[in-house]
Amino acid sequence: MKTAILIAAPMSGSGKTTIARGLMALLTQKGMKVQPFKCGPDYIDTKFHEAVCGRPSINLDTFMATPEHVRELFTRYGDDADVCIVEGMMGLFDGYDRELGSSYEIARVLDIPVVLVIDAKSAAYSMAALLSGFIHFREDVRFAGVIFNKVGSQKHFQMLQQVCDDLDIECLGYLPKDASLEQGSRYLGLDFSEHIEYQSLIKQIEEHVRWQELLAL
Repeated sequence: MKTAILIAAPMSGSGKTTIARGLMALLTQKGMKVQPFKCGPDYIDTKFHEAVCGRPSINLDTFMATPEHVRELFTRYGDDADVCIVEGMMGLFDGYDRELGSSYEIARVLDIPVVLVIDAKSAAYSMAALLSGFIHFREDVRFAGVIFNKVGSQKHFQMLQQVCDDLDIECLGYLPKDASLEQGSRYLGLDFSEHIEYQSLIKQIEEHVRWQELLAL
């Protein structure tokens, strides 16, 4: 594999499924072999992944499997891929016992960087306090950067960019506030035959997320 990242968030509902699925779809459309993974025993998101990547999405779970087995699965399925994208679950540090079994633990076991997806719809510079807490809470997690979700305007994004500049963390772009994208990420019965909405997500990711920088990770 050339690139491996874990898409995480401070909490559920931040947009990590939308970002992860959009990146998978965009990179697959560009002819890359994208191997999807999902933290935890989640069998809904894995079906979304398989639909856009054309490859089975593999669950990585340190509650029911050893770290050695998780690493073995990651290597076996990701070895021939150009990009491995792991979608986290819940909040980054949410596990069955504190951070045990969490997305953070998966990132640590696999030694891969984390991209944090932040729902920014109701805040601007206050995001500095939130991000600073996540960045410094555990020293053994590597943050590759931040993608903001539900951004209201270019001015809003500029304020969020300032947060990243002040904290010296990479801002990898954003998704604008879009009702159709929000509905798509929440609706468990999402139909991928809804071609217009699907292509819209790819277009938004390509225009507003610095996906080339992600590939350099």
